[in-house]
Order: sequence, then C-alpha cells, then structure tokens
Amino acid sequence: MAAVHVTVWDDRDRVGGGRAPTASRASVTPAAATPALFIHNIFTWGSDSTYGFAGQRPLADSRRLLLMDRRGYGDSPDTARSDFDVDAEDVLEVLGAEASAAGPGGAHLMGHGNGAVAALIAAARRPDLVRSLALVQPSAFTAAAHHPVVADLLDRVRDGAPGIPDGVTPEQYLRASTEGLGMAMPEPTSRRLRAVATSMRERPVWEAEIPLEAIRGAALPVLVICGTWERAPAAYREHVGLPLMAVAESLTDSLGGRLLRVPGYYPHTQEPAAVNAALREFWG
Repeated sequence: MAAVHVTVWDDRDRVGGGRAPTASRASVTPAAATPALFIHNIFTWGSDSTYGFAGQRPLADSRRLLLMDRRGYGDSPDTARSDFDVDAEDVLEVLGAEASAAGPGGAHLMGHGNGAVAALIAAARRPDLVRSLALVQPSAFTAAAHHPVVADLLDRVRDGAPGIPDGVTPEQYLRASTEGLGMAMPEPTSRRLRAVATSMRERPVWEAEIPLEAIRGAALPVLVICGTWERAPAAYREHVGLPLMAVAESLTDSLGGRLLRVPGYYPHTQEPAAVNAALREFWG
C-alpha cells in the first residue's frame, strides 16, 4: 500500500450514459488507455476544486486519473516537513504500484507548481515508469537560474528574505497570500488550513536540483503549461508570475518540449477546457 492517499477517477464505464460504447466512441476510449498521475501544488490536494485538479475530471472519460495527495495534504498522513525528494519517491511508489497492477508501459505524469518539481525528479529517477511529462507552471527555479528574473528571485530568497514570522497562523498566512495580493481567499476550512500549515513548512523549492540531463536522455515527451498573467494582480504577477513564466520558457527549451500559454494565472482551474483539450492531444 502506498504511503500516500491516491484518489482514482475512472468514468469510462459511464461514457454514453451507461450504454455500451459505439464503435467510434470505443476507438477513442480504449479499456487499456495509459493512466495519468497528477501531483498538486501548495495550499491544496489532488481533487480540490479551488487549486487542485477537479477541473480535469472530464479526462476520466478515456483513462484512469490518479490524484496523489502529497504528505500533509488531503487524505495523506501528516509530515513534520513536506519535502520534494520524499514526494518524488512517493510518486515512484504510486507509479510502480500502477505498473504492477496494469502492466508495464508507464503512466502520464502531470505536476503543478511544487508538485511539478517532484514530478521532474521522479521522472529523472525512473523514466521507465513515465510515458510523458506535463508541467503546469513548474516551480523549478534552479533549472532556470540563468534567467535574470529568476536569478533575482533566487538571490532574494538565498540572501535571507524574511521567512514566516513566529506566531502566524495558517489562516493569517492564507489571507496574506491571497487577499494580501489582491485575490479572493478560499474558505478557511480545516482541510484547507491543514494544507496551508503544511505549505508553510515545506522544504524550499530553490534547494531542488533538477536533473534535466537525465530527462533529456530519456527523450520523454514534455508539455509545459503557463498562464499569460496579464489579468493577475500586479504584485502577484511581479513577484510570482514573471519568474514562473521564465521557468516555463526555460524548461520548454531545455527539455525540447511544447509550451502552451493560456489566459489567466491558474491555467488548469481558470481555463480547464483549454488545458484538458491540450492534454487529450498530448496524451494521444
């Protein structure tokens, strides 16, 4: 049994309202379609509708979707400190279990933000378990350290940018991270606040070493998805959006991938139809 919780969506048996699929429908919803594993970002969990992958549920009409809750998030066990290296090992455990159950061939891997960092590391360690790699606004800053915007960000955080002050509660941190930047704050449910508390003590992603050469050597198909950020609050765009766009462009070039730009700043939740269409085409 995996150390983390995995939500499984598989709606292939409900295609056509429960009727047997027609020949044309069967041709695009094969019973053995390659599954896809999703790895979420901070403040969220796999099936979350606010920041997670609820908007990708329609893709379950043609394949199994596996939504992993990272440690300390969703229905996974608590952790003293969330760590991208540990997350990567959890990803490989889930992929390995899927390969044992469904047979060899690997799974499509999709990660968002910090979850994309774990996905990159996992793919580099065991590319034989990965059919393709889709990255939504990956927080792989060290992989784009040559870019001036990213270099400035790394300089700030490495030179002792102020951390989270003692005594700040998860609800206060959530409010500062959303309303403080001009965005709506999601309801501070216990589930949300647990995710925020875990995010507050995550290992910084700027400590991650991204093994790009191993991924290039595996010749994995790569799709990078990034928002255009023109409608984002100004502070959020400047401090978060510009570095993330630079990382997306850099990784696309480094890995020989394809870059998809969509309006907004949370592509898979704000523009799920566009993202889902791209994933259908990418996965084949």
